[in-house]
Amino acid sequence: MNSVLQQLKEIGIIPVVAVDEAETAVPLGQALLTGGLPCAEITFRTAAAADAIRNMRAAFPEMLVGAGTVLTVAQAEQAKTAGAKFIVTPGFDAAVVDWCLANAIPVTPGVMTPTDINLALTRGLRLLKFFPAEVAGGIKALKAIGAPYGDVRFIPTGGITADNLADYLRLPMVHACGGSFMVKKALIAAGQFDEIARRTEQAVAIVQSARTG
Repeated sequence: MNSVLQQLKEIGIIPVVAVDEAETAVPLGQALLTGGLPCAEITFRTAAAADAIRNMRAAFPEMLVGAGTVLTVAQAEQAKTAGAKFIVTPGFDAAVVDWCLANAIPVTPGVMTPTDINLALTRGLRLLKFFPAEVAGGIKALKAIGAPYGDVRFIPTGGITADNLADYLRLPMVHACGGSFMVKKALIAAGQFDEIARRTEQAVAIVQSARTG
């Protein structure tokens, strides 16, 4: 498996971040590192996304910084130019996926149905984002959907919390999880980076417990 995707597995929980002000990417990155998570998925839900990726990568080159909520090829290009190491999409968009594959950047497209999974398989993808996880039926749905696809692994995202993270991580088909509970937009806006670091440390502890218990 691609080394970037392997790192995501080792990390276990991917902070899914929406940043309104690109300048906050640096203290945010520091908070994540302080809490023990050298990773961030900065979503293109805001206009500051590309600059935030660029700022975090410049300040913390050791961090694995990717782009999420990538909806178009233009956004994928912006993300790669800014230094994103991986790209995540909410659904399966053939144009975005094909561009990422052609430009050698790891892509994890969102899926919710067997049809979505089949589309990904035709392009050789075996690591997919299950989204929106809880709304789509949660663990019960993921078990059912994943059963026919023994060699496919998933990153469930959407509704992942400190309360259900361990349950997801214990599933054999789960590669890692994506979550925003430790990097809530309100916390970032209020500059509560100590609280973000505390929640991040809690999330890391849950990952470790789920994998050793």
